[in-house]
Amino acid sequence: MTRAGLGSSRVELFEAIRRDARREDVGVRELARRYRVHRRTVRQALASATPPPRKTPVRAAPRLDPVKPLIDTMLREDLSAPRKQRHTARRILARLVDEHGHHELKYPTVRDYVARRRAEIALEAGTPLVEAMVPQSHEPGAEAEVDFAELYVDLEGRRTKVFLFTLRMSYSGRAVHRVFASQGQEAFLEGHIHAFARLGGVPWERIRYDNLKAAVSRVLFGRDREESARWIEFRSHYGFDAFYCRPGVEGAHEKGGVEGEGGRFRRTHLVPVPRVDSLVELNERLAAFDAADDARRIANRARTVGDDFATEAPMLRPLPAEAFEPGLLLTPRVDTHARVTVRQCRYSVPARLIGRRVRVLLRASQVVVLDGRREVARHPRAITKGAVVLELDHYLEVLQRKPGALPGATALVQARASGAFAAEHEAFWAAARKAHGDQGGTRALVEVLLLHRHQHRDDILAALRAATAIGATNPDVVAVEARRIAEARRAGDDHHRVAARADQRRVVSLTERRLADPDSGTDPGVAALPVDGRPLPSVEAYDELLARRRDHQPSISPDGSAAAPETRNEVS
Repeated sequence: MTRAGLGSSRVELFEAIRRDARREDVGVRELARRYRVHRRTVRQALASATPPPRKTPVRAAPRLDPVKPLIDTMLREDLSAPRKQRHTARRILARLVDEHGHHELKYPTVRDYVARRRAEIALEAGTPLVEAMVPQSHEPGAEAEVDFAELYVDLEGRRTKVFLFTLRMSYSGRAVHRVFASQGQEAFLEGHIHAFARLGGVPWERIRYDNLKAAVSRVLFGRDREESARWIEFRSHYGFDAFYCRPGVEGAHEKGGVEGEGGRFRRTHLVPVPRVDSLVELNERLAAFDAADDARRIANRARTVGDDFATEAPMLRPLPAEAFEPGLLLTPRVDTHARVTVRQCRYSVPARLIGRRVRVLLRASQVVVLDGRREVARHPRAITKGAVVLELDHYLEVLQRKPGALPGATALVQARASGAFAAEHEAFWAAARKAHGDQGGTRALVEVLLLHRHQHRDDILAALRAATAIGATNPDVVAVEARRIAEARRAGDDHHRVAARADQRRVVSLTERRLADPDSGTDPGVAALPVDGRPLPSVEAYDELLARRRDHQPSISPDGSAAAPETRNEVS
C-alpha cells in the first residue's frame, strides 16, 4: 500500500508503517520508499504510534519587528486606562501610521500581534484577562441573591419601562419576582418584604448585593460600603447580613445565580412584551410564573427547584412578629387645589385640608395620606412624572357650593375613566338637571355621591336604577331605597336578587302616596296610605283661652288713647 491509498491522517500512516514492519519485517529504507516519506518519518512511526506535533514555523516579520516595542508600550498603558477607553488594533495601527510614519503596515499583521501580546502583557502584570472560577456549594437556607433588571411592558397600550426585582435562594434556586415602577428604596424594601412572605422566612446568614443606591450611600475601599440608615434598620429588623460584591463587571460572577435568573425569567415568561392594564395585574402573573417554575430542574440536577426548596424551607429564619413599614415618610403641604406633590406627581386629598401639612407614606405602589394618625386618602402610585391623580369624593363639599365646576372637573374625567362614576350616576344626573335645572340637579347628584361614604356602592347603584326608572330625582328617595336594600341583604337575602327586585318595584315619595286614591284613576302600582279612622281633635279648650285674652285687652278711648283695663276686686 502506498501513501496515496491512505487518508491524509498521519495516525493512519504511522499505523500502516508499524503494521508492515511487524508483519513483513521490512527495513526503514523499504518502508520509506513504499510510503514515499522520509526515513526520519519511518523511524518516528516505529518509535511511537502517536505522531509528533508539527512545529509552528517562525516566520520573520521585517515590517513588524521595529514597531513591536511601540505596540507593547500602548498595551501596557491600557492596564491602567478605563475599560472603555483602551486601544483596539485599529487604533494602534492608526497611531503607528500617524505618529511614527509606518505606512507599510497592514491591519491583519497588527491585529494578530495585538491579540497575542495583550494577554501576555496582562499576565505579566498579574491581571489575567480570563479569570478562573471556583465552583461553590451553599448550605440550605443560608444565602440568597438580589438584583434589579430592566423590563418593558405595554401598560394601558403604551410601552413603559419598569423594573423587575428578583430574590433567588442560592441553594434551591427558588426565585421570587416582582415588578415596580422605580428602583427607589421603597421598592427595594417592599420587594424584600414580598419575597420573605412568599418564601415563609429569611435566609439565616446573608444576602448578596451589588452597589444598589437603595442600600449603599457610598462605595468605600474593597467591599466596604457606607449603608443608609433606613437599610440598616431594615436588616436589623429581619436579622440578616449583607454581602456586597465587587463593583463593576468584575463582581458580577459573585452573584451569578441571580444575574442569570433575571435573563432566564424574561426570556421564558415575558416574551413577547406583556400587555397589561396595571402593575397589579402583571404581578399576579409573575406570582403564577414563580409557582410554575418550582417544577423545573436547574442544569443537571436530579431534583426539581420545588423539591430542593422543601429541604431548605424549614431552615429559614422565622419572620418577625411586627411588620416593617417600607414607605418613605414625607410631610408636604396641601395646595389650593386640594393636592399634595410627591416625587413630581400630584395626588388629591379632602378639600378641608387645604393649606395644612399632612403626612404621606410613599410606598412602591401606593401613596397613603395621613392627617395625624387617621388615613384620609390612598392612591395608586403614578408611574409617569407630572401625573395628576384625583378622587372625585375629595371635592364633593366644594361642589355643593360650586355646582357649576363639576361638568369640567378633572376629577370627574378620571372617575369616568376608572368606572367610579357609573352609568347610573350619569342617568340620575341627567334626570335631575332636567327637573331642577343645572345647579339644582348637580347638587342633587352631589348628595347622592356623598352616600357612597356610608353605604355600599352596589346598594346605591341599585337604588339609582330604581329611582331613575320612575323619574324620581330626590336624593332622599335614593338614600331610603339604598338603606332598604342594605337591610334586606343583611337579613340574608341574596344581594343580586334584591337588586333585581329593587329595579322592578316602584319607588315613590311620601307625597305621592298621600295623593293616591284607590277609587280614582291613579296608577294602581302606587299604594295609598291607610285611612285614619280616628276622630278629629277638639279645639274647645282653646276658646276659653281666647275669651280670657279679650278680657285683658285695653279699651280704646274716643280720643284714640288706650284706657287702662278694668280691674276686678274680689273679696274672699
